[in-house]
Amino acid sequence: MAVGAGAAALGPGNGATDPASAALVGDEQLTFYGTHQPGIAAPAQTHGWLTAFDLASGATLAQVKALLQQWTAIAATTMAGRSLTAGEDAMTYGRGPSGLSVTVGVGASLLTKLGLNHQIPDQLAPLPKFLNDALVPASSDGDLCVLVGANDGLVAAHALRALQRAAATCCTLRWQVNGFADAAGSMPSPASTPRNLMGQLDGTGNPKQGTAAFDQTVYAPATADPAWMRGGSYLVYRKIRMLLDDWDTLDRAGQEAVIGRDKLTGAPLSGGDEFTEPDYRKFTPSGALAIPAGAHVRQASAQANNGATILRRAFNYYDGPRSDGAPDAGLIFLAFQADPANGFTVIQQRLAGVDSLSTFIRHEASGLFAILPGCRPGEYLGRELLEGDPAE
Repeated sequence: MAVGAGAAALGPGNGATDPASAALVGDEQLTFYGTHQPGIAAPAQTHGWLTAFDLASGATLAQVKALLQQWTAIAATTMAGRSLTAGEDAMTYGRGPSGLSVTVGVGASLLTKLGLNHQIPDQLAPLPKFLNDALVPASSDGDLCVLVGANDGLVAAHALRALQRAAATCCTLRWQVNGFADAAGSMPSPASTPRNLMGQLDGTGNPKQGTAAFDQTVYAPATADPAWMRGGSYLVYRKIRMLLDDWDTLDRAGQEAVIGRDKLTGAPLSGGDEFTEPDYRKFTPSGALAIPAGAHVRQASAQANNGATILRRAFNYYDGPRSDGAPDAGLIFLAFQADPANGFTVIQQRLAGVDSLSTFIRHEASGLFAILPGCRPGEYLGRELLEGDPAE
C-alpha cells in the first residue's frame, strides 16, 4: 500500500485530516524478511533516524551474535506492528506499523574488534579525505549502525528505544542523527520526489527500482567476496550542513544555475520535465550552456563520473541556531551502493573540486557501513558473517 494513498480526497487548502488517508498511512507495512533488508529501497519515509554504536570494552562475539538476534526479532515484530512484550510501554498503542523499516549495518572496526579481519570486504576500505571536508570524528564512523525509518515519529522512536535497550548489554551509543522529510500525504502524489531545505527536489536521478541496473548499482552480487555480503549493500553516510544564509542571498535564477534544475518543477534547465534526461550539450540563444558547467546535476551525473551511480536516500535536519547565529541545518545524506569506491567516492571527488554547490555546503560527519543481507524466518541478520554459511 503506497504512502499517502487516499490523499486525493483532500481538496486544495483543506486543513482537515481525511480519516481514510490517515488509516492507510498508519497501516502501511513493509515485509522484513527477504533477500535484502527492506529499508534500503523503502518508499520515501517522513522520519529517518540513524544511530551508531561502539562495542563496549570486553564485549564478545557471542554477545554481538545475541544482539543481532535481538535486533532481528525487534525489527520483524515492530515492522509488523506487533507489541514486543505483553507489558511494554504504550508508546505506539493504537498505531499501525506506519511504513516502519529497521536497517542494520556493521563497520570495519567491528570486524577488527571481533578478530574477523579476514572477513572485512575491500569495499569497507576507509573513504579518502575529500577537499573541504570538516569532519567531526566523534560524530563519524562506528562499529554498528541502525537506520530507523517510518511515517510516524512515535513508531520510529518506539523501535529505536527497543534497539537501544538491547544494545546496552554490549555497546555504547556513539552518535545519533534525527531527520525528517515530506509528511505522508502532503506531497502532490505518493510518488513525488521529496524536497530538501534548499527548496530543491532531492533524489530525481536515482536508479529505477525493479530493474537489473538498480540491483547492480545497489546490491552486492551473488558472487560477492566475502560471501556474507551477498545480497547486502554499502552505506555511505554524510552529515551535510547547508549554508542557508548564504544560499538565500541568491535569487531563484542563481539557485537554479547552481543546481542545474528548475527549482519548482525539478526539470533540467535544458528543458522537459523532472525526469527528462538532461541535455548537457544544449546552449541558450545567447550561446551559454543551458546547464552551467559547474551545475550540481552536471557534475554529479553518471556521464561525468565514468558511469558511477548511487541510490540516494536523504532526510533533512534542523537543529536550531549555531553559536554564530547561523542555522545548524542541512541533509542527512545516505548513499547505498554495491561498491563505494566505484560509486560515492568517484562522484564526491569530482563534486568537492568543481561543483558550484560545494560553496554552499559543508560535510561535517561521515560513516561507511556494510549493510547486512536480509534473512529468512528463523534466521537472524548477520548469521552468515558470525557463523558462516553451511552451503559454502
